[in-house]
Amino acid sequence: MLFLSARTGANAINRVIDMEIDARNPRTKTRQMPQGLFKKREVIIFSVICFLIMLFAAAMLNPLCLLLSPIALFFMVIYSFTKRFTWACHIVLGITSALGPMGAWIAVTGELTWLPIVMGLANTLWVAGFDIIYGSQDYDFDTKNGIHSIPARFGVKKALHMAAAFHGVTLVLLIIVGLLSQQLGTIYYLGLAIIAVLFIIEHRIVSPDNLTNVKLSSYGINQIVSVVFLFFGSFAALL
Repeated sequence: MLFLSARTGANAINRVIDMEIDARNPRTKTRQMPQGLFKKREVIIFSVICFLIMLFAAAMLNPLCLLLSPIALFFMVIYSFTKRFTWACHIVLGITSALGPMGAWIAVTGELTWLPIVMGLANTLWVAGFDIIYGSQDYDFDTKNGIHSIPARFGVKKALHMAAAFHGVTLVLLIIVGLLSQQLGTIYYLGLAIIAVLFIIEHRIVSPDNLTNVKLSSYGINQIVSVVFLFFGSFAALL
């Protein structure tokens, strides 16, 4: 309930905050808010309800979850504004996403240790990496409209190289997770090997001169990455 309400509320408030930008962008102008399918007030109320459910769910877990939940709420709201003033918006999105697994760790154990912190760093760079790829398709619009992003700041070529570097560090951090954990073994590292191959494919099918496969690279393949990590990580932990 906590994760579902948080994610739903964050996505809804993002659509409200980005409504004017989405209306100007040819790629996003067909979204519900620019088309007027939902009223701004309705979506804001819906977001508030979702966030209240999130806080209630956090309170039902343990005191530390409730204490830290405003931090997660802050990042879920502030992320949508970051593209207006910093090219590091992709990293902020990564941090926001990483609060999920770190919060799950706190929910189960009631404490925060180095293992979930390293996993959170891996999650941050993983999400930031594929969001950079996704943002590359908006390079022309972003540069013309003053929208901040890594592709707009450094160019698409350097941005794609940075995304690849982020994913390389992600793998290193996930290896460290395996070393820190006493439960993960060979099966876990087999999963990481598959993820490494998926990362290679992901970065091979896009280039500054050919962004046709941006959606497949940024979201399609990374949906598989998440399933592979969940399956092999869970299987390794249960053995």
